[in-house]
Amino acid sequence: MKQIDEARLETDLEYRFGYLAEFIGFNEEDVVVIHSAAGLLAPLVPSLVDAVYDKLFMYDATKRHFVPRQSGYDGLVPDNLDSLTLDHKTIQFRKKHLGAYLATLVSDPYDTKLIAYLNFVGKIHTSEAGSAQLDVPLVQMNALMGFVSDALMATILGFDLDQDTMARTLRAFNKLLWLQNDLITRHYQAETRLV
Repeated sequence: MKQIDEARLETDLEYRFGYLAEFIGFNEEDVVVIHSAAGLLAPLVPSLVDAVYDKLFMYDATKRHFVPRQSGYDGLVPDNLDSLTLDHKTIQFRKKHLGAYLATLVSDPYDTKLIAYLNFVGKIHTSEAGSAQLDVPLVQMNALMGFVSDALMATILGFDLDQDTMARTLRAFNKLLWLQNDLITRHYQAETRLV
């Protein structure tokens, strides 16, 4: 039986990622499969990004998080929820970042730098990083990740791949999204309490 330092899981990001990756079976073969999908996914990134923002704009609970100033955005901010449109410069800014995130997943090496980036993706949606005004509740992050996962799986199912490659691609991305989800939810642990 392998011994796991549970306290270290909370303090050492690489150790945590390594443990989770090993536990769910995310390995170098999965990374190769994900990188191999880059050419197929790249042309579809803009429509995936648009689909995500269309969904986020369907609910006040998700749309409201784009009214405050976003970290790194220096332009005009909307006055209120009703004045925020999909073509607003702040949304264009956010769409660009989501597109870059998706490109990073399918192109960058899965090293210390990427693990830190995936962790930062979780942290930036809380008041711990980025804008102090931005604190997206965990339920909204889970809703977003569930939607992104389903949209990504539906996109991959549309690829002309043999059955084995299709299965390996779906499984690799599924494992990756679970790793990302952990690196989001870890920033909410202290806040999450059952009532």
